[in-house]
Amino acid sequence: MACNLKAKIWLEIDNRKIFGDGPWDILKRVERTGSLRQAASEINMSYSQAWRLIRMIEQNLGCPVLQKKAGGPGGGYSYLTPQALKLVAAYDSFRHEADRFLEDLYAKHLSPILGPEF
Repeated sequence: MACNLKAKIWLEIDNRKIFGDGPWDILKRVERTGSLRQAASEINMSYSQAWRLIRMIEQNLGCPVLQKKAGGPGGGYSYLTPQALKLVAAYDSFRHEADRFLEDLYAKHLSPILGPEF
């Protein structure tokens, strides 16, 4: 039986969540798919919930994170603003480094008791 190490990380100001794994995930999906609707669908989130999340991110960060073009003959699309692209890249690096750090902590503290696999 393999153990999976999981951790959720988020940033808060005055006990108010401003950014974390969920918002990071939806922004990455929009970047990949070019569609907020498709990004939301991939994680079984309604389109209206996804828009509320985008508005919350923008309000918390004080800058737009999503640009959109309404549908038409070629269909609509969404893309991340330059600020959002920087944030996603920075959080991606931060998250991967945090995961490696947690793996090291597991190896140091829990692996002797639970085993090296996770």
